[in-house]
Amino acid sequence: MDKKVRVRFAPSPTGFVHIGSLRTALYNYLFAEKMGGDFILRIEDTDRTRYVEGAIENLINSLHWAGIHYSEGVFIEDGKVVQKGDYGPYIQSERLDIYRKYVDQLIEEGKAYYCFCDKERLDRIREERQIKGLIPKYDGFCRNIPLDEAKKRVANGEPYVVRLKLPKDTDITFHDVVRGDITINTEDIDDQVLLKSDGFPTYHMAVVVDDHLMGITHIVRGEEWLPSTPKHVFLYEALGWEKPEYVHLPTVLNKDRKKLSKRQGDVSVEDFKDKGYLPEALNNYLALVGWSPEDNKEIFTMDELIKEFSFERVSKTGGIFDKDKLDWVNAQFLRNQDINVLREEASEELIKAGLITEDFAKDNKEYMEVLIDTLKDNISLMTELPEKAKFIFEELPLADETKEFLEGDNAENAKVLANAIEEELASVDEITLDYAKTFMKSIQKKTGIKGKNLYMPVRAMISFSVHGPEMDRILYLLGKEKIFKRLDKFK
Repeated sequence: MDKKVRVRFAPSPTGFVHIGSLRTALYNYLFAEKMGGDFILRIEDTDRTRYVEGAIENLINSLHWAGIHYSEGVFIEDGKVVQKGDYGPYIQSERLDIYRKYVDQLIEEGKAYYCFCDKERLDRIREERQIKGLIPKYDGFCRNIPLDEAKKRVANGEPYVVRLKLPKDTDITFHDVVRGDITINTEDIDDQVLLKSDGFPTYHMAVVVDDHLMGITHIVRGEEWLPSTPKHVFLYEALGWEKPEYVHLPTVLNKDRKKLSKRQGDVSVEDFKDKGYLPEALNNYLALVGWSPEDNKEIFTMDELIKEFSFERVSKTGGIFDKDKLDWVNAQFLRNQDINVLREEASEELIKAGLITEDFAKDNKEYMEVLIDTLKDNISLMTELPEKAKFIFEELPLADETKEFLEGDNAENAKVLANAIEEELASVDEITLDYAKTFMKSIQKKTGIKGKNLYMPVRAMISFSVHGPEMDRILYLLGKEKIFKRLDKFK
C-alpha cells in the first residue's frame, strides 16, 4: 500500500508573504486535497538575522484569507500562535536539540566535520577561486583534522561550524517530477555548513531532518532550491533515510522575464488584498502561472482546481505574472460573486471613500445590493467601486459630450423633460424598482419625446453622463430628493 501523501509549506518569517510563496502553498494544498493527503504549515526560522516580528501571524492570516487550509502545524487561536499535530514542534527554533543529535551522529560517522576557518579566510579562498575561474567554494582545509583534535579545540572554546563531508568527484542523481532526472557532481558543490557558529542549524540540515521526521512524501518548492537538492539527497543517504519525491516549481516572473520583486510594484499577498482582489480570483490566476489545464478553460472554482491539478502539467519555464490578466480574472469572479458576499467589502470601500456612513450601509441592505449589482459589471476591482458610484452620491461636472444634449438648441427640450420628471415624481412617495421600470414610458407619454432625444438628456441631467447603467437602476439609486435637486438648474 502506498504511503499517505504528506506535503508541507515551510516559509521563513521574514515579513510579507510573496505572491510566489502563495502559489507554492496553493500547489501543495491542491495536491494534498486531490490525493486525500495532509498539508502542513511549518515555520523555518533558523536564520535569526532575518526574523521579523509579527511575520508568523501575517503568514497565517494571509493563508486564511486566501482560503488555503492546512491540517497540521502552526495556527492562531485567541490571538496567540499555537501548534497542533503529532509531529511538533513545527517551529524550527524549538527543535534545536533534535538537529544537534543528527549533526553529532554525522560527525561520529565521519560524514561531517568541524571547521574552524574564520570569515576572512573563507572570503579570501572564494575570491581566489573566482579569479581563477573556479566555482567559489570551500577548499576543505579542515576536512582531515583528526576528530579527537577537533573536539579538544571545540572544548577549548574555539569558534566553529560543522560541515557536510561530501565524497570527492561523485555524481549525485535525483528525479524531479517537473524536470526529470538531474545529476550534479560533488566537485561542483560546497561542503555545506550544517550547523552554524550560533548553534542553529542551516536550512539544509533542518529541512532534511524535519521532512523525514514529519513523514513528508513530496517536497514541493521553488526552483531556486534546485542547486541545493543534491546536498539534501546526500544527507538523506548519509542518515540512512528514504528520500522523498521532489517537485521544483518554475519562478513567477514579471513581464521582463525577471523574478517578481518589490521594486517593481505589488508582490505581497497583503498588496493584492488591499487593492480589492478576491482571494478566489487570485488563487485561480496564480494556479495558471506555471500550470496549464488539459483544455483552455481559464476560470475555476477551488474544487475544480483540485480535481484538474497535476504536477505533470507544471511548466519547466518561469510563469509570467500579468496584472492585466489577473484583473480580467478578478472581474469574472466579481460578476458571478454572490451579492451578499460582496456587500460587506463594497460597503467598506464606499465608507473609506466618504460616500456613505456605516449606519447607512447597515440600514439600507436592499439599496446596497442594488448598487453593487448595478455597478459590478463595470469594475475589475472592488476598490474601483467608489469612483464608479460617485455620480450617485455627489454632483459631478458635465462632460462636453453631455452638455450638447442640455444646451443651445436642446435647452428647451431639456427644460420640458425636467418639468415633466418633477411633475411625475411628485405623484409618488418614493422611487421603487418596480416604479422605476415604468418611469421613462410615463415621461414619453407626458412629453411625446422619445428615443435619443428622451434618454440622453434625462441621463445627462440626473447622472452627469450620457453613458452608464440602466435608467431604472439610476432612478432608484438616486431617489426623489437628489433628482429634484439636480433638475433645478435645467427648468
